[in-house]
Amino acid sequence: MKAQLAAGPHMVDAADLADPHLHARYDLDPVWDELRTRSGILWHPPKSRDTGFWVMTRHSDVSAVYRDPATFSSAGGNVLDVMLDGGDSAGGRMVSVSDGQYHAEVRRVLMKGFTPEALAATGRRVEAAVRGLVADALERPRCDFARDVAAAIPLQAICDLLGVSEADQRFILEHTSSSVGSESPTATAVDAWRAKNEILFYFAQLAEQRRAVPVDDVVTMLVQADIRGRRLASDEIIFNCYSLILGGDETTRLGIVGAALAFAQHEDALSELRSGRVSIDDAVEEILRWTTPSMHQARIARADVDWRGERIREGDIVTLWNVAANRDASVFDRPGEFRIGRTGNRHLTFAAGTHYCLGAHLARLEIAATLRTLRDMVARVELLDVPSPVFSNFLGGYSRLPVRLHPYRQ
Repeated sequence: MKAQLAAGPHMVDAADLADPHLHARYDLDPVWDELRTRSGILWHPPKSRDTGFWVMTRHSDVSAVYRDPATFSSAGGNVLDVMLDGGDSAGGRMVSVSDGQYHAEVRRVLMKGFTPEALAATGRRVEAAVRGLVADALERPRCDFARDVAAAIPLQAICDLLGVSEADQRFILEHTSSSVGSESPTATAVDAWRAKNEILFYFAQLAEQRRAVPVDDVVTMLVQADIRGRRLASDEIIFNCYSLILGGDETTRLGIVGAALAFAQHEDALSELRSGRVSIDDAVEEILRWTTPSMHQARIARADVDWRGERIREGDIVTLWNVAANRDASVFDRPGEFRIGRTGNRHLTFAAGTHYCLGAHLARLEIAATLRTLRDMVARVELLDVPSPVFSNFLGGYSRLPVRLHPYRQ
């Protein structure tokens, strides 16, 4: 769907990886291949922004940095745009942008809401919801899979866990879609800032409601958490809710949209699932690798480090390109091919180490429910028009996917 980029040395050196239009319009696999062939690490000088940053593309390097928070810190932020703008204001107060004891203790509180046992009821609701959405889509000659099906699946699940009412879910979807990416090529940083602040204000109000009337949800867990003898401050609760809603909604939704597109482009994949030759679990992992909705993570070097002959200086921004690591031929056989039955899938879609995605089980649960539903109810996904990409250097995927779902009749 994206244009191929001829990735000779000049093009690789000229490419501005901070530019959301580059990621939206071009298939950058040739760029990642070229970078991995060099040394796997590249200094990206300032281009459209005032600050340069390191780019890591090899699976082994990306994995190693994820597993070394003592040297590569998340406390200043974990998204390139935020880092280039001076760092994350929530650093040290939000689990995804903190390290050490604070990170471990807040993560321990949140994990109580994301265990397989805690998510059992959510899983049943997700399964029923997906079947209803796909059944409705099958009745129409055309649907936008991104909006008509995928948008409601992770949104409903994470909102359910956070206690967001059904009436407010559309509001949350609209603003999370704009806070780190956009469906519009003309969206600005100001638009993203406004969207983020709308979400923060919403959760500030919700946290106050939970203080007054606790219920069985994750927001109440945060409100009542005891971290070394103290309650979390209001901003800590709000920031962590924002992190959860962003991670639990946007990335999984884009993965589900990418799954439908993969089935449209590889018509044998659904048949492979239906035959039983491919397990749902293996298929989920290949969807996660193939789509890689969170294209990168960012870190700050805490000290000078020598890496593959390059000198990373204390304070340098280091970007870890999951989307490149997930195409590393030293780890994956024929990584440029979508293979629904791929096994032993060591993808880095959920990162690794202490910052391994808190909602990984929930995301797998939602994607698995979608794959089972498509396997059981859909014979073919027919692509009707060119999908619309997300304009972001962080999120990868499509905001619109016009398709026709053909019913499967046994």
